[in-house]
Amino acid sequence: MKIIQLVPALNSGGVERGTLEIARALVAAGHESIVISDGGRMVAQLEAEGSRHIQLPIHRKSLSSLWQIRPLRKIIQQERADLLHVRSRIPAWLTHLALRKIASKDRPVLISTVHGFYSVSRYSEIMTRADRVIAVSDSVVEYIHQNYPACPRDKITRIYRGINPSEFPHGYQPSNLWWQKTLAEFPELEHKIWLTLPGRITRLKGHEALLQLVAALKDRFAVHGVIIGDAHEKKQAYLAGLHTRVEQLGLADHVTFVGHRSDIREWLAASDIVLSLSAKAETFGRTTLEAISVGTSAVGWNRGGVAEILNRCYPQGLVEAENEDELLRTVEQLLSNPQPPAPVHDFQLTQMTDQTLALYAEMITAK
Repeated sequence: MKIIQLVPALNSGGVERGTLEIARALVAAGHESIVISDGGRMVAQLEAEGSRHIQLPIHRKSLSSLWQIRPLRKIIQQERADLLHVRSRIPAWLTHLALRKIASKDRPVLISTVHGFYSVSRYSEIMTRADRVIAVSDSVVEYIHQNYPACPRDKITRIYRGINPSEFPHGYQPSNLWWQKTLAEFPELEHKIWLTLPGRITRLKGHEALLQLVAALKDRFAVHGVIIGDAHEKKQAYLAGLHTRVEQLGLADHVTFVGHRSDIREWLAASDIVLSLSAKAETFGRTTLEAISVGTSAVGWNRGGVAEILNRCYPQGLVEAENEDELLRTVEQLLSNPQPPAPVHDFQLTQMTDQTLALYAEMITAK
């Protein structure tokens, strides 16, 4: 098989990581893997693992992106791939428009993955207009059914995203060298109870709930809020506002922003509790699963993909959505009586890659 995946860019995030995981599985199985994107820090890894990268600015939500239709069509015609897999709305629209002037007999199979609970609109509907639609959780399946009833149920395939248990082994502990380097950079974290919130710095990720939680606990426990993730240039004002809020709540000595980290496994394993407090339901909740996998307690709102993971793997971490009193009680209980998670057997990376490659083969054969 020759497969092309299309994503806006390859910098960070679950969509991008999933793209690399499928690319790696394709290469390992002897297939040809290509990714089209605007590039980013993950390109080097993608190419080192045997895939080809084609740089094309298919990331801008702008009319100027329409200029990429013809170059994209040329690439599709030259590469003669068996299947295109679009993972985001702008690449999906550009691909849809590029395919229009290719004869149906010459078009590759088109698959999309709905990674998010997108705003309901014609713009978002494009993700349901592929030959087959992958949903990354049961919550996403329901989102599609409710909001895009024109998409037939038998056209949707639920494939959970997954993690590699060898990369996040149960009971994993960071090395002494890692601790030395980390505490040298962030000495305020030593001998503290880490309440960690990973994710991009955006208004939706629930940072305010974390700050309120730390404020409520700091006089009884040696808690420290650890915020992992960077802020896009457009989110710098929000980040500045968070720093101001930290000062207002008197938390300057109790909260640390550690920025983007490539050693996320170590940070999750070093944490006492990892939180998922997004203002909107998460479609999956990868870092929640990664934390549980290494043996760190995880707490999150009872909705979306995070709830699906917690229900199966760590139900004591479920909290009624937006109920900050219950969040406080749950975290207090886990701090007073720690309950480490058991090893994870669901949501495995091999299950995700095997099911995705099997779907590719099925769709190509049925064409």
